[in-house]
Amino acid sequence: MGFATALSGLNAAANNLSVTGNNIANANTTGFKESRSEFADVYASSIGGVSKTQPGSGVRIAEVAQQFNQGTLDLTGNNLDMAINGEGFFTLADNPADLNSLVYSRAGAFEVNKDGLVTNAQGQALLAYKPNGTTAADGFSTGVLTPVSLNNTGAGLPVSTTKVALSVNLDASNPAITTAFNPLDSSTYTKQTSATIYDSLGASHKLTTYFVAGAATPATASTPATRNWAVHHYVTDNPLAPVSVDTAPTTLTFDSTGKLATPANGQVSLAPYVTGTSAANIVTKMDYTGSTQLSSPFSVDALRQDGLAAGKLTGIDIDDAGGIFARFSNGGSTPLGKVALTRFANPQGLAKLGDTTWGQSPASGTPIAGEAGIGSFGSIQSGALEQSNVDLSKQLVNLIVAQQTYQANSQTISTENSIIQTILNIR
Repeated sequence: MGFATALSGLNAAANNLSVTGNNIANANTTGFKESRSEFADVYASSIGGVSKTQPGSGVRIAEVAQQFNQGTLDLTGNNLDMAINGEGFFTLADNPADLNSLVYSRAGAFEVNKDGLVTNAQGQALLAYKPNGTTAADGFSTGVLTPVSLNNTGAGLPVSTTKVALSVNLDASNPAITTAFNPLDSSTYTKQTSATIYDSLGASHKLTTYFVAGAATPATASTPATRNWAVHHYVTDNPLAPVSVDTAPTTLTFDSTGKLATPANGQVSLAPYVTGTSAANIVTKMDYTGSTQLSSPFSVDALRQDGLAAGKLTGIDIDDAGGIFARFSNGGSTPLGKVALTRFANPQGLAKLGDTTWGQSPASGTPIAGEAGIGSFGSIQSGALEQSNVDLSKQLVNLIVAQQTYQANSQTISTENSIIQTILNIR
């Protein structure tokens, strides 16, 4: 009986050595999770149950349990590298042509394959939630999984300008101009500034705004003091050519504190500009919110417009929520998807598939789909990889303990053998 007990101890110690050796071998494997040998004692069963004096029959391996505690995040600078900081697994298609062949991983080293799909080194495709539109504000369909493909980006499509936000300070000390406005005569306007806007084909056009100081209206018993400025907007394609027709002369009114009083929302709708090409007419608004009239030199404090020229793909960006965007040279971006994360009620019950991937099993529970940073799911850090959670110092100590256990069980066999030899040598 002693041989069998000691032999079970040898097997358990050998398993512990193997598990510890595997942990040490994978100390530098991205996304690897260390394992530990878990043991249970063994007693021979009988009709009467286990006697109080029964010594036991050895040990058995109850489980080799993986430990899914967080590994250290290592910055790589590669945008397609991703690390999950918290709970969850990347959802992968083992076969990119079959989106039901799901496997799960914590290793986020991704690349673009020859077909334009984002995959890992094993060719497993990263799955994401499909974008609902062309901007992040359109959201993502969290029930629809799709491979992340750079083939869907195309060129950076142009966007026609629909709004120009222009915040200026007009010098209150400028004298009023009484002569008729002529954009070709600088004496007929006070100041001017220009912005580049774009049509639906991405062609640029020059929008010039002219400010003409008007006379102040003194305060009365019933009305406060104000001052009007006439504003003219012209669009030209050739700076050397005569300016085009005034698209929308308007009036800005400032109160006695220099704040913009009218228009109340600061916005002015310009008349459509006919491009003269196959591009659609440019229909845009001017937004003068934040403009002032103070006794200080004329200045342009803010200038923004929402149009874009055509662009080329320059890179991929991934945000903390897992949104994947194609970045273009024109400053625009297009959503390609949102990284689909999956978690399990019992991750230790996942089937070990190798290549730092796991599969669903009856013990793991049903996959729970989700998004980074929402609920129990961790956030995603782009340009980083999660390193193995193996503590080498701890594993080396475990190695010594397992070795001693193995030697001790070997000694049990040796001692048992000596006793048997002593009995057999009795005459």
